[in-house]
Amino acid sequence: MPRYLNRIMPVLEKIVISDFRNIRLQEVEFSPNVNCISGNNGEGKTNLLDAVYYLSMTKSAFASSDRFNFRHGTEEFSLLGTYRMENGLTSRFSMKTALKGDKKMKRDDKAYEKISGHIGVLPVVMVSPADISLVSESGEERRRFVNSVLSQMDPGYMASLQQYNRLLLQRNRMLKDMEVDRSLLEVIDMRMSALAEPVHQARKRFVEDLLPVVSEYYRLVSGDSEKVFIEYDSELSKASLDQLLAASFDRDRVMKYTTSGLQRDDFIFTMNGHPIRRYGSQGQQKSFLVALKFAQYEIMKKNYGFAPILLLDDVFDKLDMNRISNLLQMVASNDFGQIFITDSNKVRMAGIVDGITRDRAYFDTVDGTFRRI
Repeated sequence: MPRYLNRIMPVLEKIVISDFRNIRLQEVEFSPNVNCISGNNGEGKTNLLDAVYYLSMTKSAFASSDRFNFRHGTEEFSLLGTYRMENGLTSRFSMKTALKGDKKMKRDDKAYEKISGHIGVLPVVMVSPADISLVSESGEERRRFVNSVLSQMDPGYMASLQQYNRLLLQRNRMLKDMEVDRSLLEVIDMRMSALAEPVHQARKRFVEDLLPVVSEYYRLVSGDSEKVFIEYDSELSKASLDQLLAASFDRDRVMKYTTSGLQRDDFIFTMNGHPIRRYGSQGQQKSFLVALKFAQYEIMKKNYGFAPILLLDDVFDKLDMNRISNLLQMVASNDFGQIFITDSNKVRMAGIVDGITRDRAYFDTVDGTFRRI
C-alpha cells in the first residue's frame, strides 16, 4: 500500500536561488502543471532544475561535492522553495550550504533534527543526459540510483543503509590494524548482517517491480523489438552476510578492507542477453535510460498515491519526437504532477508541450536569469 495514499502532491509555487552555480539571485514563480525552460546551452537551464532537485534530495543531481555548486567567488549558497502541500496549505523549505560549515535544512523555519529526515517529503524524478553514467560507469552509479529511489519511498531503507555504512567504515578501520580483534569483528559482522538483509530484500523487490515497467516504456520509446532486462547481482542472494564475511576474513585481512557485502551489489542492464553498454547503440542506450527513469516515476507515483515532481533536462535531444510526445502524453494523461522541461529549441518544445496541455508556462534563460514569457 502506498505510504502517503491520502496526501496531496506537493507543488512548487516559487523558488528563490542565491549564489547557486551561475545563478546570482533569482526568484521564479512556476505553473502548477508544466514549466518549459528554454535558452542556449550554458545559460543555466539545467542549474534551475538542479536547484529544484536539491530542495528535494538535499544534494545536487550532478555534482559529487557541494564545492562545485557555489557561484564563482562565493562561499555560500541558499535555496528556498514555497510548496503547496496538503489541504492547500503552504510550507517553505530552505537549504543553506557554506563552504566552511554544515548544511542547514529547514521546514517553515524549523530545522530538521537530521537532514535525512527530509528525504521523501518532496518526491522527485530527474531525467537528464548525465544518466548515461548508469550504463557507462561502475556499479556505484547504479547503486546510487537505486538508493535514491528507495530512500525517498522508505525511510527504514535509508536508516538501515546509513547504519550499515557506518559499521562498514568501522570494520575497514579495524582491518587496517596490525592485530585484528576477531571477537569484536564478529559482533560487527552480525550487526551488519541484520541491517543488510532488509536492504537486500528491498533492492530485490524493487528490481522485480521495475523490470516489467521498464520493458513497456522501452517498447514505447524505441519502437524496436529488443528485449531489455535488469538483473540484481548480489552475493547476499547466495548466503547471509555474516556467513560471507566469515568466509572472506582471511582475504579481508590481507586486503585491509571488506571484500563482501552490499557495497558490491550491482544492477546489470542487458539487451537481448548482452550488456547494454557494449551491445546497445547510443540511441538504444538513451532510449533505455529514458524508459528506466519513466518507470521510476511510475513506481514512485504508485507508492505515494500521487505523482512526484518530474524534471526533464534536455530529454528531446537525439530521441524521436513522436515517441517522446507519446511518453509525455502518457505521463500527463491522468493525475500527473508538476513537470519541468528544458530544451535549447523553444519551437520544438512548444510543438510538443502545446499538444499536451494549455496549462503551461514558458521561461527564457540568459546567464542565470529566468524571464517568464
